[in-house]
Amino acid sequence: MAAAVEEEVIIVGAGQSGIAVAACLSLRGVRSRVLERDDCVGSLWRKRAYDRLHLHLAKQYCALPHLPHQDEAPTYLSRDDYARYLDGYAARFTVRTRLRREVRSARFDTGGSGRWKVEAVDLATGRAEAYAARFLVVAAGENDEKLVPEVPGLEAFPGPVVHAAEYRSAEGMRGKAVLVVGCGNSGMEIAYDLAVGGAITSIAVRSELHLMNREIWNVAMTLYGYHVPLWVIDKLILLMCAVVFGDTARHGLRRPAVGPFTMRHTTLAYPVMDVGAYAKIRSGEVRVLPAAVKSARGNVVEFADGSRYPFDAIVLATGYRSTVRRWLQSDDGLIGDDGMAARSYPEHWKGKNGLYCAGMVRRGIYGSYEDAELIAGDISELLRPNKKQDKGDGAAHTNGSC
Repeated sequence: MAAAVEEEVIIVGAGQSGIAVAACLSLRGVRSRVLERDDCVGSLWRKRAYDRLHLHLAKQYCALPHLPHQDEAPTYLSRDDYARYLDGYAARFTVRTRLRREVRSARFDTGGSGRWKVEAVDLATGRAEAYAARFLVVAAGENDEKLVPEVPGLEAFPGPVVHAAEYRSAEGMRGKAVLVVGCGNSGMEIAYDLAVGGAITSIAVRSELHLMNREIWNVAMTLYGYHVPLWVIDKLILLMCAVVFGDTARHGLRRPAVGPFTMRHTTLAYPVMDVGAYAKIRSGEVRVLPAAVKSARGNVVEFADGSRYPFDAIVLATGYRSTVRRWLQSDDGLIGDDGMAARSYPEHWKGKNGLYCAGMVRRGIYGSYEDAELIAGDISELLRPNKKQDKGDGAAHTNGSC
């Protein structure tokens, strides 16, 4: 292995959180290096998102620091619009990335150097690389690895079985019986997409969920911005939901006892934004199967309530998991066993020995914005005695590809 490359800050992950931290550091005159396993920034949006995907929040809540979306941009950005925004963001702030670098180990040297030692592999060449940095930012995200449930017999299912990360559209599914497993935002939108595309669609719903639409949720976000108590927001938006959706439990979609905005801020559960799936459910075009998948035998899937149905294809909208714990060697309590932030917001972002995490507390794009500013501000303050302050606009003039 070659000698370690010295950096002030190493950031692992070139998604929205990682490039936001790099940009905020650059504007404060701090150099950073972003290591990304994939071959582009924002790979989630390019390689693991279905064609129909649009952001669920209005664009003013989906911008990263120091670069709002353009006035002419649509209120709800498409997948491709947002991917282009991330490209432009990285270019605007000359984010220094090394792509196709898989981090294999990161540990803090408690000896004389007092620096983070990071080992990575160049996936294009197989060559090992070493880095040393005073600060390490974990920004690998929650959507790192597909979560595939263990279902007896699923490996012998005769039709296609794909994860939501691989699903793009309903092309080729017209007239076929398709089961969507999982009732989160991806599951509900994919079920809608399949129904529109002419598939005979069913969705397995084993959990309670809050069904919402974008307009109602934006009201909640506006009220939250005015510091309205969460319980008041919950009461108001649940009243709005009752008017718009009626009793969703009649169609197999039971609401939790905890209100949606409180749940979003105290648990890992997101509300489900309806983009048309509920109308398909009410009309019978999407069948709700209110039980977990138990097993598969041939093309017949058995559910936990004993029901059985044949299908031609299955889409697993069963989520992702973090893989941070496979390479991060730290026991300071910043990152939990699940690879996500161990402490709840707002105490989640800073650990010991110059360790930080960004976008690891499941607060979406807005959380990436806040984390980036907090981390960059803290690092620049720690470096202030050792750095000559920029008298201009504070931007770092670096080559983003070097």
